[in-house]
Amino acid sequence: MSIIEALLQSLQADAHVRQVLVGVFWTAVVLDTHPPRCGLASTLRGGTHDEGPPVPRAGHILEHSGRELAGWLRSSSILEASIGMAAVNALLEVDEAACTEVNAEKLILERGTGRRVAIVGHFPFIERVKQVAAECWVLELHPRPGDVPADRASEILPLADVVALTGTSIINHTFEDLICLCRPDAFVLLLGPSAPLCPIVFDAGVDGASGTLVTDHERVLRSVGQGATFRQIKRAGGLRLLTYVK
Repeated sequence: MSIIEALLQSLQADAHVRQVLVGVFWTAVVLDTHPPRCGLASTLRGGTHDEGPPVPRAGHILEHSGRELAGWLRSSSILEASIGMAAVNALLEVDEAACTEVNAEKLILERGTGRRVAIVGHFPFIERVKQVAAECWVLELHPRPGDVPADRASEILPLADVVALTGTSIINHTFEDLICLCRPDAFVLLLGPSAPLCPIVFDAGVDGASGTLVTDHERVLRSVGQGATFRQIKRAGGLRLLTYVK
């Protein structure tokens, strides 16, 4: 079973959707619960919309339930899938007692010191990891100087002792291809605001998930709607960075 189907089957609750905000960097889905629950995901967009609008139901999304929106994670439209991932994160029952309030960078530095580290996605802590790792590869679809093109994943990931895998791999449906390339003995961390904080990821081959729990949806929505990067959202407050390790 794919991680998407496992996540969707694990959802227990449902609720009316209060608000959907698709920002330039982040997408938020707010459920009409008490208190309101908000999930975040990266906003991913296709290159064009020659074949029609990427979200055909735009303007009518609030007519769907949270579970219905979560099902959009299956969509071939990457923007719809972004909305679906945010809905999944809003619906998940996060066991805060099982999580630690530690960010992904600290965990990767601890696990990666003196070891070979592969990071899928360009994160702000890359240079600090390179300072302590025996070797550090950064795999990127749009590589910057020093990065490795993503199409070399089959060559690089089997070499890594520690793999940091962006949560957006679930949205763009590349997760299964990437996790299959990781060695069974490698420590694999799924990270970023898109990463679901739930034990389902362990069954999919991941050893830990570092994600976000929104505690003040109004503050987070204000930042998302004004084009904030995640670093800006963190500074504004309204969320917790949590890590769930097997």
